[in-house]
Amino acid sequence: MSNNIFLPKNAGEMAEFAYICNSNQENFPPMENNYLVSARKYRPTTFASVVGQKALAATLKNAIATGRLAHAYLFCGSRGVGKTTCARIFAKAINCEHLTPDGDPCNECDSCRSFNENRSLNIIELDAASNNGVEDMRELVKQVLVPPTTGRYRVFIIDEVHMLTSAAFNAFLKTLEEPPSYVVFILATTEKQKIIPTILSRCQIYDFARITVPDIVDHLAYVAGQEGITAERQALGVIATKADGAMRDALSIFDQVAASSRGNITYASTIDTLNVLDDTYYKRLLEAFIKQDVGEALMIYKEIRDKGFDSQFLVNGLASFLRNLMLARDERTLGLLDTDDAHRKEMAEMAAQVTPEFYYMAMSLCNDADLHYREATNKTFLVELLLIKLCQLLSPSPIFSGNGEGHLTSLDPIPAMGAMQAPKTASVPPATPFTPATPRRSQAAAGAPQRPASQPLPSGSSQPQAVAPRVAPSAAAVKRGMQARGMKSISLQRSAYRQAQGDTPGVAQESQYPLQSAQARNEAFGIETIHKEWEKYMAEHPTEKVLVNTMRASRPMPGDGTRLKVRVENQVQHELMMQHRGELERRLRDAARNDMIELEVEVNAGEASPMTWNDREIYSKMLADHPGLKEFVEAYGLTLM
Repeated sequence: MSNNIFLPKNAGEMAEFAYICNSNQENFPPMENNYLVSARKYRPTTFASVVGQKALAATLKNAIATGRLAHAYLFCGSRGVGKTTCARIFAKAINCEHLTPDGDPCNECDSCRSFNENRSLNIIELDAASNNGVEDMRELVKQVLVPPTTGRYRVFIIDEVHMLTSAAFNAFLKTLEEPPSYVVFILATTEKQKIIPTILSRCQIYDFARITVPDIVDHLAYVAGQEGITAERQALGVIATKADGAMRDALSIFDQVAASSRGNITYASTIDTLNVLDDTYYKRLLEAFIKQDVGEALMIYKEIRDKGFDSQFLVNGLASFLRNLMLARDERTLGLLDTDDAHRKEMAEMAAQVTPEFYYMAMSLCNDADLHYREATNKTFLVELLLIKLCQLLSPSPIFSGNGEGHLTSLDPIPAMGAMQAPKTASVPPATPFTPATPRRSQAAAGAPQRPASQPLPSGSSQPQAVAPRVAPSAAAVKRGMQARGMKSISLQRSAYRQAQGDTPGVAQESQYPLQSAQARNEAFGIETIHKEWEKYMAEHPTEKVLVNTMRASRPMPGDGTRLKVRVENQVQHELMMQHRGELERRLRDAARNDMIELEVEVNAGEASPMTWNDREIYSKMLADHPGLKEFVEAYGLTLM
């Protein structure tokens, strides 16, 4: 068979070519392609068939019925919610000769038929995305001057109007404000914020809502019935969720799944076609979190990766799943779930297994993982660490906090695998049980000479010293020592110790409780150390101007013992410093290694501090201290800037 193409060059060859084509016509039947995608085939033609916009459709029908038509409308909303569709129905209805009792166009009169057959001269559609210049607007203004030959109105539908340039908007502004009585403008946009305010003020604005999942599912079920396609409702729910509130997207996805499944849309075929991660994985992960089974969670993650899903997709999907569970746990927020009642009930039963605090911390961890995903070098490790943290949230002593930083939530040491034993030291004898009559001196190891605690070791001595066990002092001795050093927090520490033991002993029993854990730092410090940490705290709060200015003018000064005095100028500064007092005391204590430091904040009752003077007050003080300065200023005619 030759691959050469025969091209006729004269009348004889043309006749021969026609004969060959006609003789072989039965071997090549004409191809008929009458298929229309569902988004076009089932596009609404009446207000009653519009999905998910009942209130807005009713408003437009009432405006037509009462004759209260504006000269300009602006339809706003996300993609695929019916803006252009409603604009066409509205344009057709205001020119319809025989409206139905419900206010819908009849689709039978000459005006409706001409529009349905795309030959109407009264309804003009303009795509502003490709006609967004000044010349395009001038051509539109020229068409506005032409009255309708039939019908009552000429309707101009401008889609994606936010794409017009600023010059085009200005060229269109005057016509939009005062059009002829027979002209109606309908503007449609997905980004209302990009339209200049002068255009918005001249239009009646209608905001189209996102179509809910139940409404999309119902409409898809209707389309499936019309097409003779069997579809599981759960599968239609997946399609509706994937469409994200857009009916056009839902119908396009429906066609894709229907073609893939050959007219039998099942849940399994839908998630395979759309590459959707099944909720079953999220439910299994939740069970692993509840059981604190780290190994199971990591194996589920591996199974998800083996199916080809991106790790960030898992993080975002898990965050959305946990958010839905949090909403389902409270009856007040249950209605926020964009799904049907049966699925809401199922989610509510599942959500009741854990506390709301779990969901708060879990969502915070997922959010932090999503934020750090792009910059993570090992993304798999990042997600694995997230799953480990989530498994620890319900532990009685969780290792990780919910702030996503991996900090310990408990000050208690975390035991390693197996029982931990203290290292054995041969030179340390067993500790002597404490009794009130025990003298306040350490028991040296057997055979070692006793030496007072205050006596230093001989210079150059290399003799190893035996380690003596610490014996708790009596309560009276501790109290005397604390008073001598100005320490006041020992009673609070002793009270916390008793509460941790679960009893409240009397005064006579108070000395039976050892106070080794109440050791407080009490090192000597200088005011330079305090001021250095003070400056550091100011540098860490650059955006809090009032706090920084207050701290700069009110530096701590030495008071009685370990008390530091801070003098502010007014009550507002006093309240601000009191809010930061606890954090400042902690920082200063750590810097000076002295837990007895206390800040005393007081309001200055006398004259204002020189550090808070303004320029004129400083100038007046300089003139008072240096009389010759006044003569110098007057001699040269100087002024204060």
